[in-house]
Amino acid sequence: MKLGFNTAIVPDLSLEQVLDLAHEQGFSCIEACCWPPGKAERRYAGVTHIDVESLDADDIQRIHVLCSSKGVSLSSLGYYPNVLQPDREQAEREIAHLRRVIEASAALGVNVVTTFVGRDPGLSVDENWPRFLDVWRPLIALAEENGVKVGIENCPMIFTRDEWPGGKNLATTPSIWRRMFEDIPSPNFGLNYDPSHFIWQMVDYIAPIYEFKDRLHHVHAKDARIDREKLDEHGIMGYPNLWHTPKIPGLGDVNWGRYFGALSDVGYTGPVAIEIEDRAFEGSLEKRKESLIIARRHLIQYLGG
Repeated sequence: MKLGFNTAIVPDLSLEQVLDLAHEQGFSCIEACCWPPGKAERRYAGVTHIDVESLDADDIQRIHVLCSSKGVSLSSLGYYPNVLQPDREQAEREIAHLRRVIEASAALGVNVVTTFVGRDPGLSVDENWPRFLDVWRPLIALAEENGVKVGIENCPMIFTRDEWPGGKNLATTPSIWRRMFEDIPSPNFGLNYDPSHFIWQMVDYIAPIYEFKDRLHHVHAKDARIDREKLDEHGIMGYPNLWHTPKIPGLGDVNWGRYFGALSDVGYTGPVAIEIEDRAFEGSLEKRKESLIIARRHLIQYLGG
């Protein structure tokens, strides 16, 4: 397995600076954020380390040279919008950009895109399903044509008032994954597996690794900690961020030995991207760099180097 990080934690750095940071800290790869340039619509979004809108042959060559010179590869191109949102015009813009991310991933030879399925939070899973198929069948067909694997992260996106009651991402549980992969059976359609989201959903985060071993296109390393006293106070029907906290790996409730043991059991040898959303490490660039150093130190013992 190759250890890297999602570049959303350092939005103030250029791609070259991110690669320098990865090289200096001993990372093998980065999950490069590819939002359209502009204002972020939420935390840890709106980050553009590769602008796929303007990507040309010279850019591709420059990126290849940079990665080669630093000894750091691109594990995926990451873009996490809500392509099933109720605002159809905005959804179409995001679908168009996601298509460009897929094409850019192929052009760069990365061949992996990490994203969300999306969801209209005001509709049930069944009510979302016809539109899910209408949007994602063509997207996965495009991915197949370009030899790109699409890894869907399992975050429910259900933390704030505008995301309630259903959240902004359908692909959150094994039962929904089974239905997704039955209706869109392409091997190019898979998961960007993140154990932290299962912690606060009260779902076993180990068993699905075995069942969906052939769908693991990319994995995240993020932790989460549940405050049991606050959970007792607010209950599971309250906003999850009232009783759960994202943490860097090793400071939450994920058993990383079991997690990496399961990944090893199923033969996963791909990238592991640290995702930092721990607010204890927000602020200065130096503090954010520190979070990567600590997370790497906690995880490297399980990766054998």
